Amino acid sequence: MLLSVENLRVSYDNIKALHGVSFQIDEGEIVCIIGANGAGKSTTLRAISRLIPVEAGTKMTFMGRDLLQYPPDKVVSKLGISHVPEGRRLFDNLTVMENLRLATFARRDGRAIGKDWTGYSRSSRGFPNGKIRRPEH
Repeated sequence: MLLSVENLRVSYDNIKALHGVSFQIDEGEIVCIIGANGAGKSTTLRAISRLIPVEAGTKMTFMGRDLLQYPPDKVVSKLGISHVPEGRRLFDNLTVMENLRLATFARRDGRAIGKDWTGYSRSSRGFPNGKIRRPEH
């Protein structure tokens, strides 16, 4: 099991944002979280990244390690989990590739980063003309 989330509960002040979300992701799976605005997609990802607190009873493991024992910076540097926020929080003066490279800054596993870039190069073929371009303003 790569990632397991059980009974994920998050509140913003008195507002319950997530009410016991549970799912599991096996290695090699591709998973999408789909929902309307305000459905909890970003909150789920922010909780996994440890950017927001979760309520008691929540269990989250990554490769068998208890995510709740890691602060956000260690989730990145020790576990290799990164959170890339939606468009308005990216560095819009950088290309997609530059933003992705920036996300690897805290990683120490150079060979794995190289392997990730090889896989990314293959997946970028779906972009127009096979290139990743800056957004036009």
